[in-house]
Amino acid sequence: MLPTIRQLQYLKLLAEHGAFGKAAEAAHVTQPTLSAGIQELERTLGAPVVDRARTGVILTSVGEEALRRATLILNEAEELVEAVKNAGQPLTGRFRLGVIPTIAPFLLPGALPLLRDRFPKLRLFLREDLTQRLIAELKAGRLDAALIALPYDMSGLEWAHVADDELLAALPADHPLAKFKSASPEQMEQENLILLEDGHCLREHALSACRLNPPRVGVGEEPFAATSLPTLVQMVGSGLGVTFLPRMAVSAGLAEAAQLAIRPIDADNPSREIVVAWRSGSNRRAEGKLLAEVLKEA
Repeated sequence: MLPTIRQLQYLKLLAEHGAFGKAAEAAHVTQPTLSAGIQELERTLGAPVVDRARTGVILTSVGEEALRRATLILNEAEELVEAVKNAGQPLTGRFRLGVIPTIAPFLLPGALPLLRDRFPKLRLFLREDLTQRLIAELKAGRLDAALIALPYDMSGLEWAHVADDELLAALPADHPLAKFKSASPEQMEQENLILLEDGHCLREHALSACRLNPPRVGVGEEPFAATSLPTLVQMVGSGLGVTFLPRMAVSAGLAEAAQLAIRPIDADNPSREIVVAWRSGSNRRAEGKLLAEVLKEA
């Protein structure tokens, strides 16, 4: 005998709410019904999935593994329902899209109106996060697609090209390098180079595209780093150093928030590739490709 979808839903809700009463309320069933469903699941698996305590319930090691697999099964079941319901109608109904923060505020303002006009039945749910977490959510089935930048490890994923986004040198307006029409990676490396903090893929893209090593600091010192592009712009505008900015951010007016000089970089194709990615084998593949085509126009 196999677990039922309903039993897996009960387990997921129990893990989320930590109590049988609250989980039953979320499932719109009585507490005895939910409790009986969990007990039947335990009989099927041959091991307890929760420890029952006065303070609530805690998943056992078997329960944790069951929850991980249940989440994948439930997400696939939801995708099945959406696919059948919207057969022949691409980008209809719920679509969960992840976007990295160095793309979201610059590309989405132009893209969302296009999507609303062309796909009025689309219910787009957006999540902004760092690349590594979006890919983890994608592989776990909690996202349908993600708008990210390459290069990045894309094992287990497929993707469609959206755009090549040039990287530009950003300098304080009165910086000596601002007198030149362009800046070389070597010149930038000699300055106080400020980048986004670890975890932001733009940091690695800039270093890789310009063939640079991470900024070096003295023993016991912490390097300057920014948590977001607006903060990075303010740091450079205040004369704390120099940096690299994506052209899409500059075109969107980000550099206007501070006194900056923007110059092209003397390097071989200093850019990142913007793509829409989805899980290999996902039934949202055609929609991912269609989404990429619309984003190319934004």
